[in-house]
Amino acid sequence: MFYLNFVGRFTPKGKIKKSYANSKTSYLNRIRWAISMFYFSKGLCFASWASRIPDIKSYLDLSEGQLGSILFAIPLGQLAIMPFSGKLVTKYGSHKVLLYSVLIYLICLVNIGLASSAFQLAAALFLFGVFANVSNIAVNTQGIYAEKLLKKNIMGVFHGTWSFAGFIGALIGLGIAVLQLNPFTHFALIASFVLVLVGFNYSYLIKAKDRKLTKKGKFFSKPDASLIWLGVIGFCSMASEGVMFDWSGVYFKEIVKAPDSLVILGYTSFMIMMAGGRFLGDKMTTRFGRKQVLQISGIMVSTGLLTAVIFPYIIPCVLAFMLVGLGVSTIVPTLYSVAGKSPTVAPGDALTIVSSVSFLGFLMGPPVIGHIAEAFGLQFSFAFIGIFGFLIAFMVTRVKAIQ
Repeated sequence: MFYLNFVGRFTPKGKIKKSYANSKTSYLNRIRWAISMFYFSKGLCFASWASRIPDIKSYLDLSEGQLGSILFAIPLGQLAIMPFSGKLVTKYGSHKVLLYSVLIYLICLVNIGLASSAFQLAAALFLFGVFANVSNIAVNTQGIYAEKLLKKNIMGVFHGTWSFAGFIGALIGLGIAVLQLNPFTHFALIASFVLVLVGFNYSYLIKAKDRKLTKKGKFFSKPDASLIWLGVIGFCSMASEGVMFDWSGVYFKEIVKAPDSLVILGYTSFMIMMAGGRFLGDKMTTRFGRKQVLQISGIMVSTGLLTAVIFPYIIPCVLAFMLVGLGVSTIVPTLYSVAGKSPTVAPGDALTIVSSVSFLGFLMGPPVIGHIAEAFGLQFSFAFIGIFGFLIAFMVTRVKAIQ
């Protein structure tokens, strides 16, 4: 159980007046909006960086191989800090960690725009990855607290806000590139805007402390088995998601043989449905239950990928990739929500365990696909990943924490 700094305002003696009830509802909605803005800020920052990768590549005169190696600095930074993120959140509180990590995240974003060599870019991206992970654990802990406070499933909407910010960030990046503003100016403008969002919303973050903390002991203690299972399910989902991010365009170009102007259709159809599905996912889990929604989601992922393999044509593949996007949309937010309600592990630590295992799928999926594709062909590799959805549907039945 956790304590909130404003809980006294919600429990006056005597009968709650109607005006007070309205005030309570408004305040709860304000808290929800504030947390959503932090999700939005994170999505906007990451999309802003991603939208300028081609320009930075050209400015630093990097080859594809050099760029690929440098981009690996982000996941390296995330992996390096993962063992500590949850402990920081548990010890100092998610509201404080979120504030400081987002502010440093902004500095890292601006520093990316200042990089004048490959080494400087790699160093900036490493730190970008570090504080992306810390802020990720902190903001999702806030999301879990919000679910407890509002007594409803809203994690999917929070993640949908992140996805929506990705679209906005990409559009802004396109517009700024047309105006020929350099990445530093672009990132500085985004950072200034996010600072305003932080200033208006920080005071409404949930200031909470957990009674149910991880038992004291060795620094690297044996994690809860149910959390590992949640992480493995997340691994399968994020491996599928990572493949769609990195290989959907290649699949449309090399297998579907789509015209150059339509190559982006695969990625776009996937992203639109993933974002839309996250805004609808909470209602689905409330109505049908997490277990049933996760099972259906897993089947949708497999059905979509296998359909793309069997029918490698534009229209069937667009529909198939939409199905994959809808399938993966609810899985990770739902897993985070379940992990945060662990009875034995503090939310920050639980999220670290689940996200660490899950993220390995996002990290390993795309390169594994590349090696399989080189040996057996891209269609075979997509069929291989397609099995993961069925594994998700099966594993969900083995985790008691998922109801």
